[in-house]
Amino acid sequence: MKSNKEKDSAFILIKSLTPSEKRGFKLYAKRFGANENAKFIQLFEAMDRLDHYDEEKLLKKAPVSKKQLANMKSHLYKQILTSLRLIYADQNVELQLNEQIDFARILYNKGLYQQSLRLLDRAKQIARKYFLDTLILRIVELEKVIESQHITRSMRDRAEILANEAKTLVNSASLKNSFSNLSLQLYGLYLKVGHVKDEYDRKLVEAYYLKNMPDYEPENLNFYEKLYLFQAQVWFYHIIQDFPLCFRAAQRWVDLYIENPQMKKVATGNYLKAYHYLLDALFYMQQYDRFSSVFVQFKKSLEEDDFKMDENCRILAFLYYYSNSINFHFLTGDFTEGLEKVVPSLLKEMKALSGKLDVHHVMVLHYKIACLYFGSGDNVNAIKHLDEVISHVGDGLREDLQCFAHILKLIASYEEGMDDNLEIQIKNVYKFLIKMQDLHLVQQEMMHFIRNLSRIYDYQLKSAFIELRDRLQQYEQDPYEKRAFLYLDIISWLESKIQGRPVQEIIREKFLKKMEK
Repeated sequence: MKSNKEKDSAFILIKSLTPSEKRGFKLYAKRFGANENAKFIQLFEAMDRLDHYDEEKLLKKAPVSKKQLANMKSHLYKQILTSLRLIYADQNVELQLNEQIDFARILYNKGLYQQSLRLLDRAKQIARKYFLDTLILRIVELEKVIESQHITRSMRDRAEILANEAKTLVNSASLKNSFSNLSLQLYGLYLKVGHVKDEYDRKLVEAYYLKNMPDYEPENLNFYEKLYLFQAQVWFYHIIQDFPLCFRAAQRWVDLYIENPQMKKVATGNYLKAYHYLLDALFYMQQYDRFSSVFVQFKKSLEEDDFKMDENCRILAFLYYYSNSINFHFLTGDFTEGLEKVVPSLLKEMKALSGKLDVHHVMVLHYKIACLYFGSGDNVNAIKHLDEVISHVGDGLREDLQCFAHILKLIASYEEGMDDNLEIQIKNVYKFLIKMQDLHLVQQEMMHFIRNLSRIYDYQLKSAFIELRDRLQQYEQDPYEKRAFLYLDIISWLESKIQGRPVQEIIREKFLKKMEK
């Protein structure tokens, strides 16, 4: 019987454990002598030894019947999660506070009201330090229960104070949710359609953004309200391609952590995202000096001894570090160096994280790797990585990324002399672009040129390349077309064909001239 490991939660959880987490589980599970040979521990060891989930093999090795297996796996799953909670309780403020609230509830149930209130008060002070409003609200709700049912005489007007505190927290939570919902919806819109394509699109997105932006007083916002506001601003300006304002919003997001350094500990994922989007905006603005400076800061923060990351944050750090490492080499034109210094470790770590990375981010990395190969003149490997992007139609992948992957594959195929079925490829790409409704002017020019390549004689090629370059240069500063040149530096490729030099050499030369200025 062959089973898909993706369908077995207990097996996936066990395979995600580190060696130290496995040791921690065994110590926890065997803390009572009677558990030494418990069936759920033997089941854990049997599942741990399997390379992939196979129920027939498991039943031969584990001391449980097929009838018992489901319940035993469920019990094992809960035991593993409990052991993980104990392991990470000291490292996670929210876990610690939830535990304190649970303890306060136990003391309340035993009738020890004053002890329960003292514990809740200490927990509330810590929660305030980290702006954990939802936990503060839980604490206040339990305080209200104790105060309303028992005369504790802990404070005059206690009931009114708690009621006002709860009201303030609910209003804050509502505002925070409005900001975070808007941010999430804008992100979903970006994944679906990418950047706006024209003034009509811009007005639609702008109307949506303004309609869903709640009223607020900037000076009254707390940490999380500001965080989600800045996130929403970053996505809005990113989608409408106003990168200077996107940069400003991302910088405010980073500054928020500089002003509240303790928040790196509890909102680590958003701290990593803040730096990533700041770097992203600087890349789109082609600000090499600033990009380099911020990237150094980002790398330094990842290496700090007191900067702790869970598995989720390690995945984010992987994505953001490598994405921006490749962007750095795009800016400098050092494609070959990027392949040597970045790609081997990137692919190795990507393989190790297989199953934990979402398809969108994986395909973005494949596209960036393909661009490095193309820039260095290795068209075969460029096509290999572009095929990874092209093969994932309908998987929540950004449509504009797929469009540019198709275009780049056509160019790489032409460069490599793989033009036997170029006409068929062109027709398929045209169908794809029309279906996606993403036919930009730059793409139309490129498709028209590639379609006519087979009709151009060798002696006419240079003048044809010059003519196309001149037509495309008019779009370089167009607000809705210029992003095409960041996905693929078509102008530099054309200049390399005109001058008979490697494209990497052309881009590198442009970068050095820009640095001289």
